[in-house]
Amino acid sequence: MVKRQSLFIVATNKLDKDKLSDEELLKGYKGQHSVERGFRFLKDPQFVADPLYLQDEKRIMALLMVMTLCLLVYSALQWRIREGLQETGRSYPDQKGNPTQRPTARWVFQSFDGIHVPCAGQKRVVLNMKERRQTVVSALGPDFERLYVSHPT
Repeated sequence: MVKRQSLFIVATNKLDKDKLSDEELLKGYKGQHSVERGFRFLKDPQFVADPLYLQDEKRIMALLMVMTLCLLVYSALQWRIREGLQETGRSYPDQKGNPTQRPTARWVFQSFDGIHVPCAGQKRVVLNMKERRQTVVSALGPDFERLYVSHPT
């Protein structure tokens, strides 16, 4: 028995079904929400400290390119965190404190606020590296773990 049915009407100019099947078209359409969510993140007042006004078209395009690159890095990091947590079978607390293997990169970034790394010559000390933060760093792999290790000598 079907509990719920839905209908999607999606138009495209790609009429060759060998190049783009109906399933691929629908998957691409449904995948747009993650891109929209990313741009909503970039427009959030907590992300951008001050409004920015540009008039020159070249500068607007350059800013758009940089922001799109930031979204790419943001999405890749979120994907890597989630993959690492699933591979290791570990979880990270969400905003309500419940364990999840699918935290958002935004939440992880916010929860890393408060880590300090004072440096003096070769000495580097990582302060406030709590266990939940270490979970994410270890999920990202050894290259990231080296960044969050104190070097007191």
